[in-house]
Amino acid sequence: MTETTWTSPGVGLAVAGVAVLLGVVLAAMDAVARRAPASEGRSAERAVTPVRDVARLLLERRRTTLAPDRLLRTVAVLAIPVLALLSAAVLPFGGRSVVSTSADLVWFNAAEALLWAAVWLLGWGPNAAHPLVGAYRFLAQGLAYELPLMFAIITVGVGAGSLRATDVVAAQAGGAWFVWTMPVAFVVFLLGAAAFAFWGPFAAPAGADVAGGVLAEVSGVDRLLVQVGRAVLLGVAAATAAAWFLGGEDGPVLPGPVWYALKTLAVMALLVGVGRRWPVVRPERFADVAWVVLLPATILQSAVAAVLVLGGFYR
Repeated sequence: MTETTWTSPGVGLAVAGVAVLLGVVLAAMDAVARRAPASEGRSAERAVTPVRDVARLLLERRRTTLAPDRLLRTVAVLAIPVLALLSAAVLPFGGRSVVSTSADLVWFNAAEALLWAAVWLLGWGPNAAHPLVGAYRFLAQGLAYELPLMFAIITVGVGAGSLRATDVVAAQAGGAWFVWTMPVAFVVFLLGAAAFAFWGPFAAPAGADVAGGVLAEVSGVDRLLVQVGRAVLLGVAAATAAAWFLGGEDGPVLPGPVWYALKTLAVMALLVGVGRRWPVVRPERFADVAWVVLLPATILQSAVAAVLVLGGFYR
């Protein structure tokens, strides 16, 4: 039976604020990377562009389609940011998390898996062709990344001897970060994070060739919520990677929270920098690579971790 403990509501609100901040920082980094270097005369104008975009979405009128399923569309719009915040509930801070279970790693993966349903409903709800095509693309992409991502997460649990997030961080104390012995799992985790946020090279579900795909008929506040949810998902995934593979707060001289913040920002920069340089990958091409290359590689990575555990490499 899974044991679950909850911290105080104040801590939960603080972590929710941190999760939103992660999304805002990542969105800002992505906005800078997306734009070409601006001249000095236009630098101030570009700096306020994100604020202007948010204000526009808050004031924009919702678009409607013929015979939409408003209930399913509303559920989808709300589910994406809610799932992003739920995935942040197991982020380890100072040896504790908002929700501490005996299967924190499964909690994170479950929140990501429920995203499949949310994005599908986002494409189904408007009763229009382009969003539905985008939803099918997301499902195809999900079938490609889910198994490699699961094995990457399992590898972390094998190395730590536990599925509890705080135990995973504790197992990496003293610089024994899992990224050194689990590089394949680290890369696959980041690829999966970009894919379930359908961001960067995995943005085909919202591609311009299908008029925006799942986002084609989402406007106004609804679009803002979905975009915030995507950014928070990716930001939380970066913080999760920093905890599970880079030791979280482990590091010399500087305070633990500073190390955690620096590692998270470094992973964000990696996601943004690499993601903006890769072209959008067609879902079926990604499926070929995922099933032929990534899945065997992550299984082998799990086996290597298991051998190291049996040999007493991990403490």
